[in-house]
Amino acid sequence: MLLLEQEIDLPSADGSSSLIQYFAAAIRKCLPRGEAPLRFVVTRSDSGGYHCELGTLSGIDPSRHPRPDSIFHFEPRSSENADSFNAVLLVPTGIGAEIGGHAGDACPVARMMAAACDTLITHPNVVNASDINELPDNALYVEGSVITRLLMGTAGLRRVRANRILLVCDEHADPRITDMVVNAASAARGSMGVECPRVVKMNPPVRMWTQYSSSGSAVGRIEGLERLCEVLARHRSEFDAVAVSSVIDVPGAFFEQYFRSHGEMVNPWGGVEAMLTHALSLLFQVPSAHAPMAESIDILNIATGVVDPRMAAEAVSNCFLHCVLKGLHRSPRIETDRDALARPGVLSAADVSCLVIPDGCVGLPTLAARQQQIPVIAVRENRNRMRNDLRRLDFAPGKLFIVDNYLEAAGVMTALKAGVSVPSVRRPLAQTIVTDYQEEIGLEVRIDEPETIRLGRP
Repeated sequence: MLLLEQEIDLPSADGSSSLIQYFAAAIRKCLPRGEAPLRFVVTRSDSGGYHCELGTLSGIDPSRHPRPDSIFHFEPRSSENADSFNAVLLVPTGIGAEIGGHAGDACPVARMMAAACDTLITHPNVVNASDINELPDNALYVEGSVITRLLMGTAGLRRVRANRILLVCDEHADPRITDMVVNAASAARGSMGVECPRVVKMNPPVRMWTQYSSSGSAVGRIEGLERLCEVLARHRSEFDAVAVSSVIDVPGAFFEQYFRSHGEMVNPWGGVEAMLTHALSLLFQVPSAHAPMAESIDILNIATGVVDPRMAAEAVSNCFLHCVLKGLHRSPRIETDRDALARPGVLSAADVSCLVIPDGCVGLPTLAARQQQIPVIAVRENRNRMRNDLRRLDFAPGKLFIVDNYLEAAGVMTALKAGVSVPSVRRPLAQTIVTDYQEEIGLEVRIDEPETIRLGRP
């Protein structure tokens, strides 16, 4: 199996009633037979069209794995459930986000946002900080492609008390690094009470390379995924979630360059990690997350000095795995059966109250929220490599809020939760609009003189 990233230019969708349907049809024409789309993003858009990046999976053996449903499959929600206020917080992986583009540095944002809602649904990139994970108590740790399917209306989330986590790792050439992985699993068992049925060492490993796209985003290439799939199929009855620790091939100088860039260099590992977990979640319908394994002890021993605070969690970690094990411990079960989506206790698109994203991000989550009439809050301060004007998407009135920072985003969330019109708490307060019904429908009205009514005897 091969996973890779492609770049595609598409013309403007003027006149299309659904951008999701437009992109689905356009991508179907572009892809060779047998390739399945895994990840889709619009990196740049203007009046002339869309520059898109598309992650694809090829080489699926239908006798072993049924072809996954299209990521563009959309099911509209019939209504919104107002019994609770549940927010989705996304910081897409690999786009160089100012907040959340490094090592769990969006976790303070997640903790603040969680305080403004009943349930916060977020993904590993937001809270994974190598050997640290400060996931809020009322947050659900959900792989990015599963959140996309949640918003598209094709998957739901069921809370669990705990998951059995299968850990798959490379059998590293240096056994000291493999030992670190095993020790991380043991530490999670001993400190959190995680159930880890086994650690499976893979040799030969799945090959993962990191690359950069023309937008400057981190993407990648993965070969030999079928070997990992064989391991998961063999042990499928033993686990509810899967953690993978493996080497990602990067140029030798990247590690030092990254730490010395003062936050300017896009994290090179995240994009290819997202491709891997998207594939695993689609093929096996289980929560999944990836931790990069050190390429050598020499890299771990590099003297980084005092680094940018957003990268510090990586600078003080050796195994980079504990955050994954903590997140997967209680990651919700994925429900895809249509009947199950309507059952009590399952969070579906009907239960999503708002989506919070960095400004300029256009992918399936944003497009799905627009079509589901889910309010979107876009944060300007979280600068990134995406170049899109969300106002061009023609959101319904009151469904797009562009704010300066996450403090303001939390305020908008609180207003939405309280049922308070956001403009009503700003000044100046606009005048109330008053229109005349007859003028609206364009009728000329003639008022006849009433007849005289006489009372008494004639």
